[in-house]
Amino acid sequence: MGQRYEMSDGMIVDLDNASAKWEEDTRFDGSNHISVVTGSQWDHQMLYRSRRGRYYVESSSQWQGSTPSAEWVSNEEAARWLLTNNHEIPDDLKAAADSVID
Repeated sequence: MGQRYEMSDGMIVDLDNASAKWEEDTRFDGSNHISVVTGSQWDHQMLYRSRRGRYYVESSSQWQGSTPSAEWVSNEEAARWLLTNNHEIPDDLKAAADSVID
């Protein structure tokens, strides 16, 4: 059984049940790998698509005492996250991606 989170609307997501997942992109600053999306070497995010097609971001940190969490994101936020992290846009987010690219 994978990591589970209770979402703000009461739904439970299990990371093992996700229909897709994407890792954050990183850049090397000469000393450390820095998350492109968080700007930190300690704070990280992953994007998931639930079995029902909803997108959510899991946030985690290497800071002692921190607790990982997950939150639903809109299709536009998911598309923005994917573009920021240099991932291809899945078909179900192409319209959302068009709305966030100028």
